[in-house]
Amino acid sequence: MSIIRIINNWFTDYLSDEEAVYLLFLILVSIGVFFVFGEMLAPVFTSLVIAYLLQGAVLQLVKRGMSDFSAVLLVYVLTLSLFITFMVLVLPLVWQQLTELLDSQLPRVIAETSEWLEALPVKYPELISADQALQWSNRISVEVASGAQSILSFSLSKLPNVIALLVYFVLVPVMVFFFLKDRVKMVHWAKSFLPAKRTLLKAVWFEMDDQISNYVRGKAIEIIIVGTVTFVCFWVIDVKYAALLGLLVGLSVVVPYVGAVVVTVPVALAGYFQFGLGGWDSSLVTMLLLYTVIQGLDGNVLVPVLFSEAVNLHPVAIIVAILVFGGLWGFLGVFFAIPLATLVKAVVSAWPRGIQREDDSAISDVLGDHVYDS
Repeated sequence: MSIIRIINNWFTDYLSDEEAVYLLFLILVSIGVFFVFGEMLAPVFTSLVIAYLLQGAVLQLVKRGMSDFSAVLLVYVLTLSLFITFMVLVLPLVWQQLTELLDSQLPRVIAETSEWLEALPVKYPELISADQALQWSNRISVEVASGAQSILSFSLSKLPNVIALLVYFVLVPVMVFFFLKDRVKMVHWAKSFLPAKRTLLKAVWFEMDDQISNYVRGKAIEIIIVGTVTFVCFWVIDVKYAALLGLLVGLSVVVPYVGAVVVTVPVALAGYFQFGLGGWDSSLVTMLLLYTVIQGLDGNVLVPVLFSEAVNLHPVAIIVAILVFGGLWGFLGVFFAIPLATLVKAVVSAWPRGIQREDDSAISDVLGDHVYDS
């Protein structure tokens, strides 16, 4: 089979359908607009995502008899109030605890680590020399001190563009409100640019909307619940950095499988340096037990309740999506990695395919029916 025939067959199988060509064009244009104008239109994209997440609550209120405008106003005010509360109460507390940790606790941690490293050559002289332990100790001290200094010296003056930040805080709330209020008109306007035949587009949208909306809203609720419960539990047993650890544990649920393992390290270290230097203190055991219970309830109770429609992706596909989209767009890429992977899966699943060719049966004869069919 010539290369030209292979290419021709591929185009016939996958791009002979008018809707397939239109969907491919739409995807390429969207990617191009995002990469070319992404930074410029970031407030618009942010507002669209937030409005999309909030419309579910608006529709639920409308179904219960509330007028559309009243539902939009109620959801908008509640969301804005929660955001302002977080910015005024939670964020300063987290920053204060982070500063205190780096100012007072970090030198103690470095000293304890240095003592532990210096004791290794005495305990294991055949494995570690005194020079190696000293080099490791100095290296850790320099790196940790440098990182702490960078965090403590961070200020608004070092932001790339303070005006852009102010634009976010002003424009995003305004656009979210209008996206919610006029969502029906905007959807009809967007549909006017689409072809009359939209079977493929509808199939992709319905699969994507069902799973993505469920996932993203559920993940946002999971972050709030897990972070709040962790903060309250640690605050009750008098953990010094309860707000900071609560925020870390809440954000850790964004990254499936990996987040819970990674965040266990700072939680355990915080408990050890506060309660465990003199041995296994009961407060340390209580803290680690509470943390274990929170993780267990999150994985076995909260996640099944929130994600009623499970995202049907293999764990390897999830990890690959996190690596790819996180590398492209940072934290937001990590947060939306699974929805974006779901979108890719929906497109691949709904994409029209041509009829099976005789060449396939020839390949089957060569490889064996049981291999090809698998």
